[in-house]
Amino acid sequence: MKTLKLLLHKYTSISLITRILIGLLIGVALGLTVPGISAIAILGRVFVSALKGIAPVLVAVLVISSIAKAGRGLGRRFSLLIAIYLLSTFIAAVCAVVGSFLFPVTLQLGDVSNVTVGETAGSLGDVFTNLLTGMVGNPIAAVANANYIAILFWSVILGVALKTTASKATVQVVHDLSDVVSRVVKWVIQFAPFGILGLVYSTVSENGLSVFSTYGHLLLLLVGCMLVNTFVFNPLISFILLRRNPYPLLFTCLKESGLQAFFTRSSAANIPINMALCKKMGLDEDFYSVSIPLGATINMDGAAVTITVFSLAVAHTLGIDVSFGSALFLGVIATLGACGASGVAGGSLLLVPMACSFFGIGNDVAMQAVAIGFIVGVIQDSVETALNSSGDAFFTATAEFHDRRKKSQSLNN
Repeated sequence: MKTLKLLLHKYTSISLITRILIGLLIGVALGLTVPGISAIAILGRVFVSALKGIAPVLVAVLVISSIAKAGRGLGRRFSLLIAIYLLSTFIAAVCAVVGSFLFPVTLQLGDVSNVTVGETAGSLGDVFTNLLTGMVGNPIAAVANANYIAILFWSVILGVALKTTASKATVQVVHDLSDVVSRVVKWVIQFAPFGILGLVYSTVSENGLSVFSTYGHLLLLLVGCMLVNTFVFNPLISFILLRRNPYPLLFTCLKESGLQAFFTRSSAANIPINMALCKKMGLDEDFYSVSIPLGATINMDGAAVTITVFSLAVAHTLGIDVSFGSALFLGVIATLGACGASGVAGGSLLLVPMACSFFGIGNDVAMQAVAIGFIVGVIQDSVETALNSSGDAFFTATAEFHDRRKKSQSLNN
C-alpha cells in the first residue's frame, strides 16, 4: 500500500500538462509502430466513458450551488461588473461563431457515418421549439440521459428555490456536494494522460499522422478567437467605460495574472494572485474580495469560445446545416453554459455535449469531441485560463475606475 501511495504521489507531482504531452507522444509512437492492439485503445474508451458518466452530475450541482450561494445587494459597481462579465463572455461566443463560419473546422470522429441526429437547428423558430420542449424534461431522467438543456433549466430553478427558501446549512450542503463532485472530476482528469494515450493511439492507427493537421486547424481557430477577445474586444469594453488607453492596464493584468494562470490552468487557483494584483493596483478590498471569486465563476470568455467552436465543429463534421442566426443563439447557450464551467482543468470541455444537444447531436458523438479537446487542451486550456483569469482582474479594475470617474464627475459638477 505504501508503495502504491508513493507511486501515486510521484505521478501526481508531475504537472498534468507534462503527463498529457508524454501520453500523447507515447500514443503517437505506439500507433505508428504497433497498430491494432485493442488493450491500448480501450484506455481511451474507458476515459471517455468516465467523463460521460460524471459530466451531467457535475453540471447540475455546479449550477445549483453557484445560484444558491450568489450574494444579494452587491451595489452599483457589482451590477456593472456582472454586466461586463456577461457581455464579454457573450462577445467571445459571438467571436467564435464568426470565426467558425469564416474558417470552418471538421473533426476526425469515429463511427459517425450512420449517426442520426435529432431535429436540427435549421431556423431560429426551430431553435426555440427544440429548446422549450427539451428543457422541461424530467430532471432525474435529464441527468441519467445527459439532456444538458433540461439539466441547465432545472438546475437554475432548484438553485433559485434553495436561495429563497432553504437555510444556510442546506445551501452549504449543496455547495459541499459540488466540491465533492468537482473532486471526483479532478480524479478522473488525473488519468487523462492514459486516456489520451489510448485515444491518440486509436486515431493514429486508423488515420496516420495526417489527423493532426485537423487538430492544428482547430487549435488555431480556438487560440485565434481567444487572442482577438483578449486584445481587441475586452480593451474596447474598458475604453468605452474609462475613456482612456486600456492597454497598460491590460498588459499589467496579463503579466501579473495571465502568465501564472497559463501554467496553473485553474482560475480558482489563480484567485490569490488576482487578489494580490488588485491590492497592488490600489483597488477597494471590499470590492475585489468578492468580484475576483465571482469572476472565476461567471467571467468565462475562453470557455465560451471553446464550447462554441467545438459544438460547431461537430455540427460541420456531421454535415448539419446551421444558420447564422441559430449559431448566434448558440452563443447565448454557450454564455450561460460557460458561467457554470468547472474550475478544474478542461472543465469547459465537459459542457460541449450540452451545446451539441442544441443541434440534436447525441452524447456519444459529442464526447468524442471532448476527448479531442483534451488532446489540444495542452495549449487551448492554458490560453483559455489565462484569458479568463486575467480578465477577472482587468474588469474588476475597470469597474472600480469607472465608479471613481463617475464620482469625480459628480463632485466637479
